[in-house]
Amino acid sequence: MKLLGFLPAWLKSKYFLTGALFIVWITFFDDRDLITNVKRSQELRDLEKSRAHYAKLIEATKTELNQLKQDPATLEKYAREKYRMKKENEDLFIIPE
Repeated sequence: MKLLGFLPAWLKSKYFLTGALFIVWITFFDDRDLITNVKRSQELRDLEKSRAHYAKLIEATKTELNQLKQDPATLEKYAREKYRMKKENEDLFIIPE
């Protein structure tokens, strides 16, 4: 007891010790501790950013699909650029960038 003799009485109280132990447990050892919550919130922000990115890609693809369905000239251009299709009497030269 001499070891704890220099501490004030409020630091030796069972309520303070219980509260301090509770705070330490919640901060470090619980399943929903502070560190895990910070990591999960960062992961959530990253997932929301990627969701917005993919939503933009989906919208661009939908507009491109509508253009391909409505305009045969756009369909031909798309086939030539993406799939390197050509007409019967044409030669195709591929120039690397």
